[in-house]
Amino acid sequence: MSNGDLLHVVTNDNISPRRKALGRGVVWGSAALMAVIAALQTLQSTGHGDFGFANWRPTLYAYCLWATCLCWAQVLLHGEHGKRTLFVLPAALFVVSLTVFPLLFGLLIAFSSWNLSSPDGRQFNGLDNVRQMWADPFYWNAMWNMLAYSAAIIVEYAIAFGLALLLNAEIRARKFFRVAFLLPLMLSPVAVSWMIGKSMLEARYGPLARLGRFLGWDNPSFFGSPEVAKLTIMAMDAWTYIPFMMIMILAGLQAIPKELTEAAKVDGANGWRNFWEITFPLMLPVSITAILIRIIFKLKLADVVINVTSGGPGGATDTVTSFIFREYRDRSNVGYGTLLAMVYLVVIIIGMTLLMKLADRWMRPRT
Repeated sequence: MSNGDLLHVVTNDNISPRRKALGRGVVWGSAALMAVIAALQTLQSTGHGDFGFANWRPTLYAYCLWATCLCWAQVLLHGEHGKRTLFVLPAALFVVSLTVFPLLFGLLIAFSSWNLSSPDGRQFNGLDNVRQMWADPFYWNAMWNMLAYSAAIIVEYAIAFGLALLLNAEIRARKFFRVAFLLPLMLSPVAVSWMIGKSMLEARYGPLARLGRFLGWDNPSFFGSPEVAKLTIMAMDAWTYIPFMMIMILAGLQAIPKELTEAAKVDGANGWRNFWEITFPLMLPVSITAILIRIIFKLKLADVVINVTSGGPGGATDTVTSFIFREYRDRSNVGYGTLLAMVYLVVIIIGMTLLMKLADRWMRPRT
């Protein structure tokens, strides 16, 4: 072994039993202190005692102490190998503090009655928010609307695939059309909702409404009936995000070797057979990825609905995110809104996990 290789070798330290005992004691002692403080503050927040805590800072300080002790213990227990851990462990602990603690605090709020307009403040109410959610028809209506919005992604995917095939072909001004089709993706959904929903689709003076009257539509209201309003929201959201799917599919099409398509033409495969037996199977990994990412974007659809219809008419265009937003903004119901958000998070995690497993199982024999 050369001298340069010795720089990357970490020898085992002779760590004494006393030093190991000190390291374990530091970790478990600080962890026990943090657990006790967190338990006491939880009991106080749920109304089961008063231990003199004004806020959650003691738990934060205890966590910082435990994190420091954990890093120190790595060196005490593992020596030079523990120092390697210090390159990753502080960052991991920081990520935990930004995800786990807000999640736990959100769960605590979700089982509380906390209305910002009430002088009583936050009060623990057990499963009352769960019962209210179970009997809330507007929340479940928003859930069903999300299924309809998500099902529309199949149509968006078909349009995006067609545009990608068009832009991958040898047509004139191909570079110009690629940039032009990407313009909607560069716009903010809020700008789209005002530019299209509040201006072009305005029932009295909007240019599309005037066109509808010219073509014989007596009362051109794009947001007056539930069915038309839902389709209009779908169209506006699709206009914004179809370019995203298109550019992913276009990148996949350009990665397909031209020799495959040329060999298929030599063998007599026409355009449709070439697409169905060669192009489409090769594009399955990219297509599944584009659809799953688009579903994630669709599940947080809110800005267009909030700015254009506020969920109306009669909740026909409501999404779960826009409904939760109104619980916070209009009703100041922080506890109930947080529970709805937590339930929606669980639904998203379970749904996306099942979709990815089904997509992997369906795609494996075809690729």
